[in-house]
Amino acid sequence: MKNFSRNLSVLLMLLAASACASGSLGSVSTAAAGTPVPLAEGTPIPGNLARITPANAGEVTQLARWGGGTFAQAVASPRGDLLAVASAIGIDLLEAATLEQVRFIATQAAVTCLAFSPDGKRLAGGMGDGSLHLWRVSDGRNLFNLIGHKDKLLALAFSPDGRTLLSGSADQSVGVWNLSNGRLQRSFSGLSYGVTSTAFSRDGRSLAWGTSDGAVRLWRISDGSLLKTLQASHDPVEALAFSPDGRSLAAGSDDHAARLWRIVDGSVLFTLAGQSGPVRSLAFSPDGKSLAAGSADGTVRLWRAAAGTFLRSLEGQSGATVSLAFSPDGKALVSGSEDGTVRLWRLADGGLLHMRAGYTPAVNSLAFSPDGQMLASGGDDGLVRLWRVADGSLLRSLAGQMGAVLGVAFSPDGRTLASATQQGVVQIWRIPDGSLLRTLRGHSGAVLGVAFSPDGQTLASASDDGTVRMWWSADGSLRAILGQMTFLTRMNGVAFSPDGQVVAAALEDGVLDTWQVADGRLARTMEGHASAVKSVAFSPDGVTVASGSDDNSAGLWRFADGSLLRFLSGHSSWVNSVAFSPDGLTLATGSDDHTLKLWRMPDGGLLGTLTGHTEAVLSTTFSPDGRLLASGSSDGTVRLWSVVS
Repeated sequence: MKNFSRNLSVLLMLLAASACASGSLGSVSTAAAGTPVPLAEGTPIPGNLARITPANAGEVTQLARWGGGTFAQAVASPRGDLLAVASAIGIDLLEAATLEQVRFIATQAAVTCLAFSPDGKRLAGGMGDGSLHLWRVSDGRNLFNLIGHKDKLLALAFSPDGRTLLSGSADQSVGVWNLSNGRLQRSFSGLSYGVTSTAFSRDGRSLAWGTSDGAVRLWRISDGSLLKTLQASHDPVEALAFSPDGRSLAAGSDDHAARLWRIVDGSVLFTLAGQSGPVRSLAFSPDGKSLAAGSADGTVRLWRAAAGTFLRSLEGQSGATVSLAFSPDGKALVSGSEDGTVRLWRLADGGLLHMRAGYTPAVNSLAFSPDGQMLASGGDDGLVRLWRVADGSLLRSLAGQMGAVLGVAFSPDGRTLASATQQGVVQIWRIPDGSLLRTLRGHSGAVLGVAFSPDGQTLASASDDGTVRMWWSADGSLRAILGQMTFLTRMNGVAFSPDGQVVAAALEDGVLDTWQVADGRLARTMEGHASAVKSVAFSPDGVTVASGSDDNSAGLWRFADGSLLRFLSGHSSWVNSVAFSPDGLTLATGSDDHTLKLWRMPDGGLLGTLTGHTEAVLSTTFSPDGRLLASGSSDGTVRLWSVVS
């Protein structure tokens, strides 16, 4: 199993969240794309950390990064000796035969697609911020940074002579780049239709564009003209692949099927069904005789392309299969999954040869234990991870099998942990041994946030079913249901006041509602945001309420009368999370613009901006002693920030 497939001209649709890049098509930079790597998990953090205050906020730096980043794509070198794996934090170069790491290339933006040059000496990467980068494979040196696209890259392909690079972007444009000087030769844009997937033909002459309306549109690269529109369903097209001879095109759809089209007349040759989820990835074998289809159900199905007959299913992945690549002899297949693994399969019998794990899903929520010694993170993979703060060691993973974990909260005594799940239940875990204590059912929609009352007697859960439910912590029985049950408004987050007398919820309709815990009476409503409120937090003294909103601002409210004190403006996208420092003098906000900001309380002055995440910041929280700020992101990492004294 020494050689691996040729340079793949079929680039797959990616998972990573998109961001915007500045500049116009055609600008070039030769600045290094790498970024210093902070402390990884298992590495002790320094002991000389100062409490974060307005006075030293300008000195806050990234201390540690835990997690391998979200997986995007795996591609093979032309000689078959290397695999390149794209993630939200960089690129792993692996030995194809063993999946052992040869080199890691750190990047400042999420890597969303890759392509090797025909001679295997260069590697091109498309990024979530719309930029392209070119590296020398032998030593990882950055050769070019090509700036221009305004949204994430969906596909890359080299010309057969390696002199030209094609790029397709979610901004509905295509660029043709001259690699002798890094300049744009030509481009066309305005393809519209809601692009969901992209692929280039092997000869670089044609582009296939899959769209949200279920159509596949074929374009001529040379002049940007539309050649043909193919449509057999109205479900989004998630994956595309040209056959090696360019005569056929495979398209995978949300209707759980892949279709094989004859390009010359636009007819459907075969409909390949049998998987229980959307088809997320496709790949032809080098001889074109076999087609592999990866599904959101975690399986890979192999088909005989000439007859459309089923050959074999490869199973074992617990997440969607989002990337596929054949070996050059067609005897092995590499699959990449949202479960954070890359797997090497022997196709003769479906046996698993090697597996590489460590890529991590989006981190939706964070919580420090009351003693500050543990940090809990809730992920898109349905796991709650418990980290030892002192060195980032992963202590335990709690698997609830109830979909993505969207919220986590420790009880005040630190003995139990509550997790909010996508499947509408709240799970209570016993911390000493990680056992599941109980499951709280009743919500009819995803649970988006959980919070314990300060005395630990009550647990509140907020749901997109439009309610906040309060549960007795001792036995999990229902205490009360709060919210407008007849006019459902999604509840995005929940928080108790420091005295435990009031519970507040962040609502999708742009308001904050608060209720008296004792009798469930609506206390007051705070209105003013122009869009959904995503998060809510009380100041430690209970005087102020902070809110984060999709209108790109954070709000500060006087709790006594519900009046708006001020909006904090500065983020360029949604504010997903707000957190007060333990002394109440600093507010941290996390945003879809990939940054955290620190604000001085109570006047709302901007103290600083923290950069490092490559995708949206979904959660922020301070340690109980105020020396650490933790952030979780859709880039699949947890990061710690502090001031080293």
